[in-house]
Amino acid sequence: MNSFGRIFRLTIFGESHGPFVGITIDGVPPGIKITIEDFLEDIKRRNPYLKGTTERKEFDTPQILSGVYNNYSTGAPLTIIFANQNQNSSDYNNLNFHFRPGHADFTAYVKYKGFNDPRGGGHFSGRLTLPIVAAGVVAKKIIQPTTVLANIVEIYGKNNYDEEITKAQQEKDSLGGIIQCTVKNIVSGLGEPFFDSLESLLAHAIFSIPGIKGIEFGAGFKLASMKGSQANDLFINENGKTLTNNSGGILGGISSGNDICFRVVVKPPSSIGQVQHTYNWKNKKIEPLIITGRHDVCIALRIPVIIEAITACVLSDCLLIAKAYS
Repeated sequence: MNSFGRIFRLTIFGESHGPFVGITIDGVPPGIKITIEDFLEDIKRRNPYLKGTTERKEFDTPQILSGVYNNYSTGAPLTIIFANQNQNSSDYNNLNFHFRPGHADFTAYVKYKGFNDPRGGGHFSGRLTLPIVAAGVVAKKIIQPTTVLANIVEIYGKNNYDEEITKAQQEKDSLGGIIQCTVKNIVSGLGEPFFDSLESLLAHAIFSIPGIKGIEFGAGFKLASMKGSQANDLFINENGKTLTNNSGGILGGISSGNDICFRVVVKPPSSIGQVQHTYNWKNKKIEPLIITGRHDVCIALRIPVIIEAITACVLSDCLLIAKAYS
């Protein structure tokens, strides 16, 4: 449900317009140096400072409640929270029964019998990715010297997308994109087939990020139009290094030691400024819906650091599990 991982285990909590959002990380090894300053760079990368991102600005200063003493992890559960200080909850007053297309408003209402917090998407908001980024900072320390780097491949099908973002803003519309993530200097042997294969865990965790609608590893869907003689990654040394990397660094659900490479699809944000004619559950008819508030034109701009974070968390868990074999 709201927890993920076996040894390096994440439990996330909070809502977009509640007092705070946060995360508890269990299984952090003792003796890892952790300071507030460690979190600031990745938090800034997630913050909405680029054109096309939301005007909601938060200080996003992490508060460490437990698990750190004298700037080192203690081995106890590490809990980090972030205060919500810049909410405009009145922007959502008209959405209690006139649910936004593409959002979780309707499904959350049905599942939780109307008791869910609908303001800003509540527990389904992208605001919940902030504590994931914080967990990723800790995870990146655990997996060193392995590195994780994600970057934007395209927005709206374009490599140069600045004009597209400007146009979408003017049209009160939104844009999707593709993010690529590469893991370097990874050890071989990570992953626990069958159901905890490395691809399974990464896909599971990444699909938990709001707005993610697709993932492919290595050559991905292109493999469907390739022959085996083209797709096979030929080994070129005793360490398992391959000539190509169509498998994306994972064989049989286990890391091969080659770079792990995958791409994810980020959908266009569902909250757009255009009038949408959609069903109103209170009035029992289709009516025009106007969504107000502060929303991203393109959330893909802020996704790369979140992809890095959740990937590092998965790898941390796999690495700690693998130590049981040694």
